Amino acid sequence: MNFFTADFILGHVNYWLFTILMMTGLYIVISKGNLVKKIVGLNIFQTSVFMFYISMGKVSGGTAPIFPLDGNYDPEIAYSNPLPHVLILTAIVVGIATTSLGLALIIRIREEYHSIEEAEITEIEDTIFLSEHLPIASQGESI
Repeated sequence: MNFFTADFILGHVNYWLFTILMMTGLYIVISKGNLVKKIVGLNIFQTSVFMFYISMGKVSGGTAPIFPLDGNYDPEIAYSNPLPHVLILTAIVVGIATTSLGLALIIRIREEYHSIEEAEITEIEDTIFLSEHLPIASQGESI
C-alpha cells in the first residue's frame, strides 16, 4: 500500500504545513546566536503547535458544541471537540507570559553585557571566569 499518494498528501496538508512551520522555528532557535531571534523562533514553534491542536479539534461537518436551551438535541449531529480550543487559550496566555519574561531577561543581559549575541556573551563570561580564577592558579593552586 502506497501512503504517499496525492490524496494522502492533500488530505493531510495541514499536518505538512505545521511540520514545516515547526521545523522552521526549531531551526531558528538552534542556528541563530541572537537572543531575540531565538525568542522569535520559539514563538513560531509554539504557534505551529497551537495551530496543530486547534486543527485536530475540528470535526469535518461538525458544529459548535453548544446544546439547545430546551435540552432537546439531535444525537445524530456531529460536534467539534472544544477541549483543544480551551487548552490552547490557556497555552496562549502562558506563551505571552513566557515571551515577555524572555524579552525582559534579554534586556537585563543587554544592560550587563552590552550585547545580545550568544557568542559575545560566552566570550565575556569566559574572560570574567579566567580573570577571577587565573590569580589563584598562579599561586600554585590548581583550578
